[in-house]
Amino acid sequence: MIHTYWLETYGCQMNVAESNALELQLKGAGLVPAEKAEDADCAILNTCTVRKSADNRIWGRLGFFTHIKSKKPLTLIVTGCMAERLQEDLKDEAPQIDYVIGTNDKQRIVDILTSVDGKMDEHSHSYTFGTSYYQEGEFSSYIPIMNGCNNFCAYCIVPYVRGREVSRPVEDILKELAFLDSKGVKEVTLLGQNVNSYHYIEADGQVVNFPKLLKRICSEKNSIKWIRFDSPHPKDFSQELIQVIKEEKQIARHLHMPLQSGSSRILSLMNRKYSRTQFLSLIDDLRLAVPSITFSTDVMVGFPSETEEEYQETLSVLSHMRCLEAFMYYYNPREGTKAVEMQEQIDEEEKGRRLQAMIEFQHAIFAREKQKRIGSMVEVLVTQVSKHDHKNMLGKTEHNEMVAFPSTARIGEFVVVQLTSLSGNTYTGVQCP
Repeated sequence: MIHTYWLETYGCQMNVAESNALELQLKGAGLVPAEKAEDADCAILNTCTVRKSADNRIWGRLGFFTHIKSKKPLTLIVTGCMAERLQEDLKDEAPQIDYVIGTNDKQRIVDILTSVDGKMDEHSHSYTFGTSYYQEGEFSSYIPIMNGCNNFCAYCIVPYVRGREVSRPVEDILKELAFLDSKGVKEVTLLGQNVNSYHYIEADGQVVNFPKLLKRICSEKNSIKWIRFDSPHPKDFSQELIQVIKEEKQIARHLHMPLQSGSSRILSLMNRKYSRTQFLSLIDDLRLAVPSITFSTDVMVGFPSETEEEYQETLSVLSHMRCLEAFMYYYNPREGTKAVEMQEQIDEEEKGRRLQAMIEFQHAIFAREKQKRIGSMVEVLVTQVSKHDHKNMLGKTEHNEMVAFPSTARIGEFVVVQLTSLSGNTYTGVQCP
């Protein structure tokens, strides 16, 4: 009989949100989280497969749970994108796994664990949104609003493991927003693999696109201070959306804007559907509309046939963006994607060299941009007590910066802090009266 579970989550924010929803279901069914993996009756791995390194981590954990299973009974479930990609082949390669459950079937894990025979119905071909993705006690929360991707970027496996785009009903999103407000949540992040392609047709035939959804969300009366969204696609970033961001002060002035490459030729090969010029114009339009806006980005080096000159073009766009955060990585071939078959694959050593040089280049930008903000007064959401000094609280700003400061404020409160210095990526500050 299964009484306790151990849940591990890998990869994107959507996986984190879906694990939160699953955990609510598990607890609702009477299951209890184990204090450590070795004590659990069931272990659930919610996997990522975007890059090979993600797969490697899962294989390592499977070895760990195989060792546990050799000593005691343990039901081992692998779900998420790696499970969707490999399906039953995964169980063939790792017979210690009891259930392989794809991205569309996560909601049914509880039924498997609580049924008498532990059997699962036929694989579901459609994605089901959870009722809530709330994590008890948290003041920041995710709200998935769409799932899947129709873009088929040449390097990306997401459309194959997440399926086609499906948008969550507006009414369900607003219900969850109200629920989170009742729980004291102060910040929400709207999630989707291509979040600004949201498209929902209501019963009366009215089409709700992403800008209209944002307007509806911001018109709700609640105590939620910041609305964020992740990840948008530059090709779907309309002038209507820019205007909504300008008008609605509840929308945080920090945007994640995936670049991937600064070369128009490489962007075309990637099937990104925008050019270097269009991307730069978008950044300029956003800065013109919202002068205080800051950015984070995703950027790739070493895509097949990328030249040194094209790599330098990417650095020049990063210089223009002046990001406070950047997720930098080199091209990683994924079976089944178009880029795997492309000519002129870049060797690992050269990809590593370009990536390291980009990291150093971008870190210099981080340092310059963050130094500019020292002395400014910022609003901070208190998130936790500092592990290094219990007299200090940690919080984050609207621009997603971490700040440590002496305070007696409670977690979940907003306070005004003057930034006084910078240590690594964390500011120190003084709370203002």
